[in-house]
Amino acid sequence: MSEPRPNASSPRRVGVREFRGNLTSFLKQVQDGQRFVLMSHHKVVAEIGPPSVDMAVRKPGALRGKISVPDDFDSLPADVLKAMEEGT
Repeated sequence: MSEPRPNASSPRRVGVREFRGNLTSFLKQVQDGQRFVLMSHHKVVAEIGPPSVDMAVRKPGALRGKISVPDDFDSLPADVLKAMEEGT
């Protein structure tokens, strides 16, 4: 099902069935930096690999104090509210 890797830079091609059957093993290889191209009926259906290095990790609370919500945030002007209620 899988093909030998031609060189270290190209991802290894693996059949979806083989990948699913050995998921834990493949995920460990992904953690080690290996990339895979998943094939189904001789067609590429997905590529899986480690996340890119520039992927930012979200830090909860990072914007605390930097965003403010105006007091009238949930208030609509009377003419807009009337138009919405009338359906025009």
